[in-house]
Amino acid sequence: MKSFKIGIVGPGKVAHLHAQALREIQNAEFKAVCSRSMARAGSFGGEYGAKAYDNITRMVSEEGLDLVIICTPHPNHLEPTIESLEAGAHVLVEKPLASTLADCDAMIDAARRCNLKMGVISQRRFYPPTLRVKRAMDEGKIGKPVLGTINMLGWRDEAYYNSDPWRGTWDLEGGGVMVNQAPHQMDLFCWLMGPIDEVYGHCANLNHPYIEVEDTALAIVKFRSGAIGNILLSNSQKPGIFGKIQVHGENGASVGVQTEGGSMFIAGMAPITEPPVNDLWTIPGEEHLLDQFTKEDEELYEKVEPMVYFIRLQIEEYLEALEKNREPLVNGEEGRRTVELFTAIYRSTRDNRPVKFPLYPETGRVDMDGRRK
Repeated sequence: MKSFKIGIVGPGKVAHLHAQALREIQNAEFKAVCSRSMARAGSFGGEYGAKAYDNITRMVSEEGLDLVIICTPHPNHLEPTIESLEAGAHVLVEKPLASTLADCDAMIDAARRCNLKMGVISQRRFYPPTLRVKRAMDEGKIGKPVLGTINMLGWRDEAYYNSDPWRGTWDLEGGGVMVNQAPHQMDLFCWLMGPIDEVYGHCANLNHPYIEVEDTALAIVKFRSGAIGNILLSNSQKPGIFGKIQVHGENGASVGVQTEGGSMFIAGMAPITEPPVNDLWTIPGEEHLLDQFTKEDEELYEKVEPMVYFIRLQIEEYLEALEKNREPLVNGEEGRRTVELFTAIYRSTRDNRPVKFPLYPETGRVDMDGRRK
């Protein structure tokens, strides 16, 4: 088994989860951390035994890094990703890949140009209940998927937005619930339902007057397969209710996963309060399995630290992809799909009309795809 030397850029809250995951991976060596602030890098590196840097190129070169994990705020993924690639390291980017399509395309192009791999963190694909849904669909147990839904009802309070200066702003966060809290659910939606043909959506700020960005978004989705879908995303329900993805098939059978239950997980601030479970399973002859699935998922939840465990699984899959020279499960193109979807909802809100896919970066505009009024 090949050993990989790994660095982290951006020693913020979520970076701690990655550093803790790297400790548990047999063939991973966490060597270095980079920040514009040497004080922050030094403090973080001291906690995990990693060398501190304030220059990515020098970090990659001096440490001989194979992989760099990008944990900066969303609008700041572009430059460290390209610098890491051009320095010769593969890259794994925290979700979402970027806040704009232009940044996504520049990052994907850089990975191709450098002949290196790029992945995007979407660890909820590795949840056992998510994998059951995907496997059942792949095996044809619900027939052709005809209807998919996301219902994510969460909460973020003023203390959350005050916890980091970049939160809640267009320039520094890049968006609201769609860009920060919902990319995991949107990624699963695209993964399970397939390519999108058209989106009609609307987003708004319902009860967070102290932030610039949206706290709620809705959309109707038409897929190229002929299936249809509905998206409801919100940070406006105290203390958080649930996050669910459900898929209904042409044979009448349905499957679903509740990825979030109760108060929502916040990296470095709040834990996962309930295990992810299958909340819906009506495949003929398998209805009785729902209780068994729940028992298995609750037992796993008690055995592991879920915030770290599933990130670890994705990093392990990514390292295996590097070793075998194959594409990771969530590569740059997969990550772009989520950005394309929330970009479509922003543009549909601005233009008050459906948005056809595929989407490309807009030129000659300065409104961030409709985010700025």
